[in-house]
Amino acid sequence: MELNWYAVYTRARWEKKVADQLTKVAIENYCPLNRVVKQWSDRKKTIEEPLFISYVFVRASKQQMNMVRELYGIVNFVYWLGKPAIIPDPEIQSIKQFLNAYQNVRIEPVALNVQDRIKILQGPFSEMEGHIIAVNKRSVKVMLPTLRCFMTVEIEKEKVDFVQKYGSSFS
Repeated sequence: MELNWYAVYTRARWEKKVADQLTKVAIENYCPLNRVVKQWSDRKKTIEEPLFISYVFVRASKQQMNMVRELYGIVNFVYWLGKPAIIPDPEIQSIKQFLNAYQNVRIEPVALNVQDRIKILQGPFSEMEGHIIAVNKRSVKVMLPTLRCFMTVEIEKEKVDFVQKYGSSFS
């Protein structure tokens, strides 16, 4: 029985409830929670809110997919080219590592081309290679191709090194 990660679309503000239901029926799931500092007039508080609004990740077999669809709060699986989109294990792991290392993460939709290839030299993603989408003074955007989104974090330029410059080839 082959298990794959899929993204399911949920009712608005039902991400945590859907994750709880999936856990109760013994289906592995992941609802990425972002630690965000909220400011009220009298205090600050760190809360956890879903990183991907109306999405939860499910690790299921083809046989379990009908049971997943029938759970209250789940609208449907996210489809790509007419089939439920399979999310590679490394992308789920990257999201987990990213959220463990950083808070106040932002999600931005993607519609850009890949440019320079880099390797991260220090930090939780040390030795990982990726493509630079945008570089500001201290901000690097990392693309997760299957999810079609960016996770943005500030990382010092000294902590990355070129692997390949766009338009050239290194030996």
